[in-house]
Amino acid sequence: MRARSRRAQGSASGKGEDAPRDFDSARETAETPVDGRWLVRGKDGRLTAYARNEDGLLRWTEERPGGPGWEGPEFFPVPALNHLGLAQGADGYVHFVGRRTVDGADGLPQVDLVHAVQYQTGRPVTAWRTLGNPYKDGDERAARIGPPAAGVAATGAVHVFVRNANGGMMMRREGKNGKWEGWKDLRGTLGKETMAVAVAESGRIELLVPGTNKAMRWAQSEPGGALQKGDNLNVRIAGGAVSVLETAPDRNTYYWTDATAGTLVANRLDTPPITIGDTPAEGPVAVLRAELDDYDCTVLAHRARDGRVLLAACGTQNEAGGLWWAATGERTGAPPALALDGRGRVVLAVIGERGGLYVARQNSEPGLALGPARRV
Repeated sequence: MRARSRRAQGSASGKGEDAPRDFDSARETAETPVDGRWLVRGKDGRLTAYARNEDGLLRWTEERPGGPGWEGPEFFPVPALNHLGLAQGADGYVHFVGRRTVDGADGLPQVDLVHAVQYQTGRPVTAWRTLGNPYKDGDERAARIGPPAAGVAATGAVHVFVRNANGGMMMRREGKNGKWEGWKDLRGTLGKETMAVAVAESGRIELLVPGTNKAMRWAQSEPGGALQKGDNLNVRIAGGAVSVLETAPDRNTYYWTDATAGTLVANRLDTPPITIGDTPAEGPVAVLRAELDDYDCTVLAHRARDGRVLLAACGTQNEAGGLWWAATGERTGAPPALALDGRGRVVLAVIGERGGLYVARQNSEPGLALGPARRV
């Protein structure tokens, strides 16, 4: 598959990245994308991109399905957050989960997790509500929990996962009555802060958490059931960065950089890992299923260690057939994102070195060819 993109000389407004922006303040400059799939498509077909800085959340929204115009960035203040992730449900709702740290009365850090929702594309974000902390007030372990990740079941119930002070996993989820259940200890040990949460079309949830010399896995046997811990995988995942994509009904493929070999691999849990790239990925790989030339394909994008964004495609679950990685012309200090727009075209998004959003869209050429990336 061809995978080509080049940076446009300016944006639709005629301003390149080095040109001054008409921001109201530095609050509207992104520092990093929101963790997770930070480029999402709403029920109305419009794409939305999310990033954050130390003051809060930034949001860019397509003016109409398929673009090319965008609105934003809009700024939503969220004080004291030191991590923010998102998950989108089948209903299109976007759920944000964050880790918040404030100084307590005794001068010690007070840490809790918070949750907010965007119900429709371009609509306001709800108030941020606390999910508390798996540890009680006064327990010194409370400050050592990791950043949260979330998955949304087919019923719309949000499941929030967080690493505890010992590297085990804790979960809190919405019950059938809409109220949050208590924290549940999923056990495990020595897990890293990163994780991959997969929600199948059936609604079944699966969780993979990298450790130092292993990866821990939990899965539901049926939608809505308890998450049961499976056997550890004897793998070393570089930086703990792992991504996941449902590549067949109830069958997930995980992508990571092997810490020993330094190669990018694809792994389905009952098969040996498949090498798909010799250039190590810096951070998680963006993955997407798309129809290219009438074939079911998997599209991948990752940031190499020199900041270049590389793009490739292969037949879905046919990574062994080989991938050809091509540099897109984009450079970024953060993980890229992939999504399908309202017309079914592949869209690549990156946060530029000066905090702007750049978007490249698939053009009409055969295979996977992207038009110029433009700042929006």
